[in-house]
Formats: sequence, C-alpha cells, structure tokens
Amino acid sequence: MPFRAVIFDFFGTLTPSTPSHVWDEHAARSAAELGIPAQDWRAALDASFPERAVGSLGDLRATFRTLAGRCGAEVGETMLAAACAARLAAQRELFILREDAVPTLTALRAEGLRVGVLSDCTVELSEAWPSLPLSALVDAAVLSCEVGRRKPDPELFDLAARRLDVTPQECLYIGDGGGRELTGASACGMRAVMLRADDWWDNYAHSREDDWPGPYLSSLKEALGLVVGGSAVMP
Repeated sequence: MPFRAVIFDFFGTLTPSTPSHVWDEHAARSAAELGIPAQDWRAALDASFPERAVGSLGDLRATFRTLAGRCGAEVGETMLAAACAARLAAQRELFILREDAVPTLTALRAEGLRVGVLSDCTVELSEAWPSLPLSALVDAAVLSCEVGRRKPDPELFDLAARRLDVTPQECLYIGDGGGRELTGASACGMRAVMLRADDWWDNYAHSREDDWPGPYLSSLKEALGLVVGGSAVMP
C-alpha cells in the first residue's frame, strides 16, 4: 500500500539529539531559582517524566510546585515564576530543528503527503506548539501530555492516523526509537523506520530501542526517497 502520510517523532528526530549533560545544565537553571540542589532537581524531573508526559501534574507551575515539595522545599510564587521562566527558556533551546527538517517536511507536502508529529512530551512543548514555525508544516500533532497516553500505547498511533485521515497501514513512522515508539508503530500496522543520525549515540532518551532490528535512515532528507520508492538501510 502506498504511503499517504509520514509521522515524525519530535525530540531527537526533528530536533538534534540532546546529551545528558545538556539536561543537567538545563535542570540546574530552574533548580537555582528554587534553591534545590541541581542533582536532586534533575532526579526529580527524571523520576516524574512518566507523570509529566501524560499531563497528570498539571501546568508547569503546578508541576514545579509538586516536584519542589517532593524535594522537601517550600517555594513561594516568586520563586516558582522564576523557575518556570528558566525552564521555558531552556526548553525553547531544544525546539531548534535539524537543518534538513523544514526542507524535508516541505518536500513531503509538495508530494501530496500528509505530515504528522507524535511526541512523548511535557507541557512546555504543548504550550509552545502553536507559535513554532514547524506547526504550519504539520497537518496533525499528537502530544502525549494533551491526550494522557505515552508511547508505545497503540491508541496514540491510531489517533495520529485518524487525525491525518489515513489508515495506519498508509503511514510511515520515523523516530529515534525513544519510548519504544518503533515497536509501537509497527504493532499498529505502520511502517516504522529509525532515524539513526550521526548524533544518535549522544541522545539521552527514555526507553530507547537500541536493539531495533528494522530499517533505518541516516538523515531526515532520506525520507523523501523512501516514500517515492527508495529504501531504508537494513541492519
């Protein structure tokens, strides 16, 4: 069945990889505003990702209030506001796209394909999404914190296909493997391909499928060749 849509993961796929030391530095910025040791705050952020990724802790201010309490800190509204501002500034640095992202999505749309984004993400991306230039190139975005589900939940992939008005079998899914997304996409009938770019080994991602046995691309721009009859590299 020919592809009618291409669905991309966001972090580490449309954006460059983010090494662990960058997450450390970003966590330190908001930790400083809360008066919490940076390593404790990073640990709290990591441990709470399953909750934050499905939106169960509320907006960013409510989330930070809860996490600060878990760290044994009592914080006022001024400290919370400063910490949230530091977090948002850090997150915006992670929304910068790979150089070939916009040209690839533009070319896919020119070929008549629908474009989707499916991301395990927290409220920062959800709040920023409408203002991101990328949003104009995406026909449907499914963000985990908005729908209350995480990869590899099959409902996420089915929902992305429905929002694109296609069947899962008509979708190509491209991601770096975080959250066991490739297995999840395949189980729903999508053709799943890993993006294993030059910076793939540097990426810090939850539950990444380092053992993915299927096909992969070394750059986003190779996706166009794949949907018009090319092939991905097999391990």
